[in-house]
Order: sequence, then C-alpha cells, then structure tokens
Amino acid sequence: MKLSAPLAALLTLVVATACAPQSASGSASGRDDRSGTLRVWLFQEVGNEPKKKVVDSVVTAFEKAHEHTDVAVEYIPVETRAQRVKAAFNDPKSAPDVIEYGNTDTAGYVHDGGLLDVTHEFGTWGEAKDTDPTARQSVTVDGKVYGAPLYVGVRALYYRTDVFRELGLRPPRSLAELATTARAVRAARPDLYGLVVGGAYTYGAMPFIWANGGDLATGRSGSYASAIDGAAARKGIKAYTSLFSDTNCPAAKCAGMGGNDTVTAFAAGKAGMAIGGDFSHAAVEAGKVKGRYAVVPLPGVAPGSIAPAFAGGNNIGVLKSTAHRTLAVDLMERLASKRTQSALFDAMGFLPTFTDVRQQAAAREPFVKPFVRTLAAGTKFVPASAAWSQIDSSLLLPTMFQEVISGRKSVDAAARSAAAKMNDAFGSAG
Repeated sequence: MKLSAPLAALLTLVVATACAPQSASGSASGRDDRSGTLRVWLFQEVGNEPKKKVVDSVVTAFEKAHEHTDVAVEYIPVETRAQRVKAAFNDPKSAPDVIEYGNTDTAGYVHDGGLLDVTHEFGTWGEAKDTDPTARQSVTVDGKVYGAPLYVGVRALYYRTDVFRELGLRPPRSLAELATTARAVRAARPDLYGLVVGGAYTYGAMPFIWANGGDLATGRSGSYASAIDGAAARKGIKAYTSLFSDTNCPAAKCAGMGGNDTVTAFAAGKAGMAIGGDFSHAAVEAGKVKGRYAVVPLPGVAPGSIAPAFAGGNNIGVLKSTAHRTLAVDLMERLASKRTQSALFDAMGFLPTFTDVRQQAAAREPFVKPFVRTLAAGTKFVPASAAWSQIDSSLLLPTMFQEVISGRKSVDAAARSAAAKMNDAFGSAG
C-alpha cells in the first residue's frame, strides 16, 4: 500500500520527545547509560517491509538526536515470542532494551518482573492524553503503566468479490450462513478453500465462542475459573471445528494453520473468505487478490448481528533489565507516537490507539470502516491474569481445537481437558 507521505519525508520525522527524568522505579540494572547500542525486538509481520521502512525512519531520527547511540532492530516471529521473551527475562545480558508485545502478554510479563514501570514518564508524555482508554488499560496492571500502546487490532471477514459475483453469493449475515456460503464456494471452486480457517488460530476461533454466548473464563481481579467447557462455549467450539472438512478447509491442510497462514492463503488467491485483522490489510493488498476483495464485520448468530471480536493489539515496552533507561523510554515513545502510528496505519493498516489519529485515518481510508463498526459493536478480551501467557504459550486452546478436528476427542471431552489445564494455570498464577 502506498504511504501517505513520501519515504523521504518519513526519514525526516523527529518526534518531539524530551528525555524523561528517571522515576523512583528504576531499572533492575541500576544503570542509565546515555550512549551505546539499544536492542529492539519487534514482531515480524506478513509482508514486513512497509513496517520496517517506518521503523527505520524512527530509528534514523532517534540516532540523529542522540550522538554515540545506535539502535539494532530484530524482527521476531510472533509464534515463538513466549520462549524468546522468557529467555530474555532470565538472561539480562542478552535481552533487548525495548520490545513490542501483545496486549494479552502484559499481565504475565509484569508478573514475571520483566517490564519496566513507566507510569511517571507516560503521565508526563504530552501525547498520552489522547490515548484510547481501552488501549491505555492494555498497558496498565494494578494502576501502574508498563509501556505505550502501539495499535489496536480487531478481525473481520475478508471475501473475494469476484468469486462471490461469479457464484451469485452475498456476504453472509450470520454464522450459519457463513458456513453454508463457505461450502458453496468450495463446491463450485474446489481449487479454493471456502473459508480458510486454522486449528492454531486462537483469535479467529474466539468470536464463534463469544457469539454463541460462551466465554473463556469467569471471574476478575486475578481470580479466574475456566468457562471453556460451558454449554454455550462448546456450541461455539463445535461451530468452528465443523469448518475443518473436505467441504470447506480440509483438516489435513488446515488443522495446523495459524492466523498468518490463513491470511497468506487468502492473499495468494487460495480462499474465498478469511478472518483477518485490520493489520492484515497491507499483506492482502500486496497479494494476488488486490482489487478483488472486500471486508465486512464477521457476522454473529442472529442475522445482521456482528460477532464479538477479540480486542487485540500490540504495545511497546521497556525491559526492566535495560542499562539505558532514559534512552529506551525515549525510543519507546517515538515508536508509539502519533506520527509513527499514522505512518504505520498508512503502511500496514494498523489502527491507531490515539482517538484523534484513528478518526483521521478512518476519514481518509474506507477500508477501516468495517473494523470500526466491529469495535463499536462490542469487543471481548482474554482474562486479565498472569496465567494467560502460560495458557497461550502452552497452546491449550489450539490443542483443544486440534483434538476435535482430528477426531481424537469429542467436543465435550476436549473442552473438559482444556478447562482443567486452564484452571491449573489460573491456580498456579495465584
């Protein structure tokens, strides 16, 4: 996707961020070096080059503002982040100074003592006042702030306009119609998946559970019990796993797919529909289906309704082990600034976390509208517990889906097993 400003202009971006004074909550290293190399870990995206260009412009401005300072950026796979970050927490010498992390990881990373408390700096950062309250909550644990929101992400339904026109289909208005439409596409076009789904695509499956009235867990303030084996949740699990068949997305090919895999398949012209995020837009635009797709909210159970989407998104934080506290906080704020978020929206389709920047983005780009509608219809989040990182990294929910897809367990048995393991995790997290 073409950037809204020439790259040459982006390279001149200098976010006016003053070096913040050190707060009482210092880094674990006890150091605040003002020169040297800062290491940064960011997530590798599907079609990462546009993101890299924006980040490179921020790094160029940062290095220009701080003499004798270099920034080394590494892009890491989202799927293996848990192992990489855990190792970094345990070995400060090999740890980065600044990281991008999923908003579902915040509570776990704080519980593990890995993230730096930046409450003071965030409070004195001029741009922070325009942060969406939900996004701000994603970096807040027990009233303290542990990073800066980078973008908010929700998923909706991508579909092939040319295929739908050819087959006389309309965008589905309910989950039941979604399934019949997917099978109609597959029947007429066996070279395509109807709706490409993934057995390892947790956040693509959750709307089916929520739309059917189920939930992941019940409770609050760190005290949770699994609800994944409840009757409504099991109905949602059945609806999702029933899509893994030769009449839509064969289990042999789709059971192991994650979210990036499904988006890649759709972008490559291998599927009639896919559940993708606003953050998937750039990858789809760069694919074979450019100009031949549209996006609508993922429907719910009732015709015309919208399924609750996961309120996803990523944040930028500073590791507590950093020896460059002031520099690292400055770089964090530059990476999460309004100007950077606007450029990332143009480059990648990431929805800004600043309300004013998001409104500007929606006004100039029509593709944002179905995602904004999805946000307005109501979103859901994972349990705000340190246990979620363990649940997520242990692949408890993908394992549950795959047990059903493979026929190894019934929906009831797989859900009971997953619930027991989730409760063990909630219990161990205190």
